[in-house]
Amino acid sequence: MEVILLSKVENLGNLGDRVTVKSGYGRNFLIPRGKATEATPTNVARFEARRAELEAAAADMLAKAQARRDQLADLLVTMAAKAGAEGRLFGSIGPADIADVVTHAGYELKKSEVRMPEGPIRHVGEVEVDVHLHTDVNFKLHVNIIAE
Repeated sequence: MEVILLSKVENLGNLGDRVTVKSGYGRNFLIPRGKATEATPTNVARFEARRAELEAAAADMLAKAQARRDQLADLLVTMAAKAGAEGRLFGSIGPADIADVVTHAGYELKKSEVRMPEGPIRHVGEVEVDVHLHTDVNFKLHVNIIAE
């Protein structure tokens, strides 16, 4: 299935690219979420008419994500959790916990934007957590876990 991308899609392409994807990925993910449209002649003409509008919207989203990154880049999040004598936590701290603490501090951060490829935090100390705000905007958030 050939589609035209209406926004930048990670590991696939940029706005306006014509790419070939599996039909299930196109029909069930890209098209319903507004990230692509089928590459028919009428849709190609409709896209070319809207290209400037879509590029302006994409640039605006990128600028907003960069502004959020600048706000959050210097933030040191401190969280208190119950821990044992060796520094291991009773339980763990995941993306939802980090997003809640940052939101209560007055900044906007969603659970889906926090990425923890190593899994949840299970020990006391300072940890860097990946934050993915946009396909082009990633940074490390410093989280300090202290024992209660």
